[in-house]
Amino acid sequence: MTSDPTGGPQRGLSRRALLGGMVGGVALASASGGAAVGAGRSRVAGWEPYVPLGVGSGGGPVGTDRVHVLKVGPDTARTVLVLVPGMFGAAGDFRLLGRDLVEAVPGVQVWAFDRREENLADRSGFTGPDPAGYYLDGHYRSQDPAASAFAARWGLARTLEDLRTVVRAAGQGGRRVVLGGHSWGATTAMTYAAWDFDGRPGYRDLAGLVVIDGGVRGAFDGTGEPVQDSPEEVRERLAAIDGGSVFDMTLSAVGLGSRAESTQIWYQLAGWYAHRDPDGRSVLQPRMPDALRPPQPVTNAGLLGTLVDAGFGWPNDISVHSGHLADSGDVRGWVDTGITPLARVAAAYAGGPQPAVWEWYWPARLSVDLDVADAYADTDLTRSLGLRLRHAAGLDTPLYAFQTSYAKGTIVSAAREVVHNSRIPYATYETDNGMNHLDPLFAAPSHNTLTRTLAPFLAGLR
Repeated sequence: MTSDPTGGPQRGLSRRALLGGMVGGVALASASGGAAVGAGRSRVAGWEPYVPLGVGSGGGPVGTDRVHVLKVGPDTARTVLVLVPGMFGAAGDFRLLGRDLVEAVPGVQVWAFDRREENLADRSGFTGPDPAGYYLDGHYRSQDPAASAFAARWGLARTLEDLRTVVRAAGQGGRRVVLGGHSWGATTAMTYAAWDFDGRPGYRDLAGLVVIDGGVRGAFDGTGEPVQDSPEEVRERLAAIDGGSVFDMTLSAVGLGSRAESTQIWYQLAGWYAHRDPDGRSVLQPRMPDALRPPQPVTNAGLLGTLVDAGFGWPNDISVHSGHLADSGDVRGWVDTGITPLARVAAAYAGGPQPAVWEWYWPARLSVDLDVADAYADTDLTRSLGLRLRHAAGLDTPLYAFQTSYAKGTIVSAAREVVHNSRIPYATYETDNGMNHLDPLFAAPSHNTLTRTLAPFLAGLR
């Protein structure tokens, strides 16, 4: 077994490293051999169905020409809210939010979208007796970038064609489809609306748009990390992709693992153990490097808390307001004091039939395209990348925009600019500065301003 270099967490991380996912973790063993990629299953007792949908050829390994949808709520619903996760995020991000919305709004079903990249992840270790050993001892199947030239073509155009398959499936039988997303997932939803699908604007497929702490037209300016969309930056990034850097490796810049999937697996493990045995002594703590290992023994829940709670110094975009470690005890447990109970984070992480709140292999080309798409206009640069953003001015679907403290107000100001420069008939803008970027996904319903304000927007669509 060969281990990655380790190091301590870095603060002030790049927006592109953090959107829609939590950074942290420690060095991960290199992969060797391992099981095949886990197949999607339609339904497992006790969990919502996780349904595969065939999509167009993307040139990847066998089994990757499909996407998945986590369906929450009744199939008889007349409105389907399709939600797209942000960078490094997966469908499980929306499981709890979906349940809360379905309970609040009769006649709504939520579909959480997993991109085709999710087929590259080997999640089979979570069905065995020793997930930590399976992953940390290098038994899992890892995707070698050197054998992944296909991923250089998995950009925004590929994602939107796949997403259209989902939108059309959701709309079968005359059902109303609302499209939304979190962080860069919100950007994806907005680009879908302005996209030209062989002469047909994407917004014609939709009854509404939902933007959760993301978007276009400078939505992320308030984070202090402007998009990298100058022609010179784009050329350099494309050259790197052509040179073999097909997966976005910004998480490795944290210094906690050199593989594309290292951080994601560590966090997934932390959530899995915190859900199944929250009060048991941490399984992972002894294997962590000194830089991240808590100085006193902690429970499985306590370890997850140290990795996700804002109180431990994590940046806004990768943290929630949950609580703190217990002040005493031979093994420190977790004490909830915030709007997001740690058990909800753990439940989202460990949910089935596939425990997926993380995308392991984010295509670098998708990062380039989403940065360039921020302009939300048909320009020389967007055309050179094959981005068909031709219909922003004609956009005529109602819009809901929600912002936390993350971008310091630019989520809503950018959404207002979109409305001003389109035919959107009305919009709803909501703000909760008491939330961090990930709180809306996991917060308790009684404290979740997103759930309380999105519900009437959905109920009011006609």
